[in-house]
Amino acid sequence: MDGNGRWAKKRLLPRAMGHQRGVEAVRRIVRGARELGLEALTLYAFSTENWRRPEEEISDLMGLMKRFILSDLDEFAKAGVRLRIIGDYTAFKPDVVELIDGAIARTAGNTGTTLAVALNYGARDEIARAARKAAAKGEITPESIEAELDTADLPPLDLLIRTSGEVRLSNFLLWQAAYAEMLFTDVLWPDFTVDHLREALDDFANRERRYGGR
Repeated sequence: MDGNGRWAKKRLLPRAMGHQRGVEAVRRIVRGARELGLEALTLYAFSTENWRRPEEEISDLMGLMKRFILSDLDEFAKAGVRLRIIGDYTAFKPDVVELIDGAIARTAGNTGTTLAVALNYGARDEIARAARKAAAKGEITPESIEAELDTADLPPLDLLIRTSGEVRLSNFLLWQAAYAEMLFTDVLWPDFTVDHLREALDDFANRERRYGGR
């Protein structure tokens, strides 16, 4: 979900306003994913590298996350959305962890769209952790590593979308993206709409996936 800062800069607004508009885009896309019948939607909300950002910006992001949970959880829970977290969110402050734990518990039995949010997540760290767990149990194989990934209980990644014109993965779902289709768009995340998502899905539906075959 890239481009919040650039969205704000283009409008001579503080970065916090860009993040706020980014949260509004999250609301739109989660609702749209549900209406479009997506089985799972994964959003990269906070990476292991984001701790390098200014403390004020991190505080703003945490505040937005808390407000999002408090204001939107009822709607998503009633709509059957199940919340999953990938990454180690226990590194956040206790009040944030408590809110997240409560949201996960409240939606655990839902069977609609799974909303997986990547928090304090980095793919290389995830793979290293999974490999250590696999080694502790026995032989290291692609299958044994995959069984220990944060996404082990999620469906395979089909389509990876990155906004704002950046053409790189930035340590996101590196293992899972091995055979995923990718779509890079110049649209900044705060401007990303359900129509953009629908267009991306239409594009995906017209691609031929061979998984290394002919």
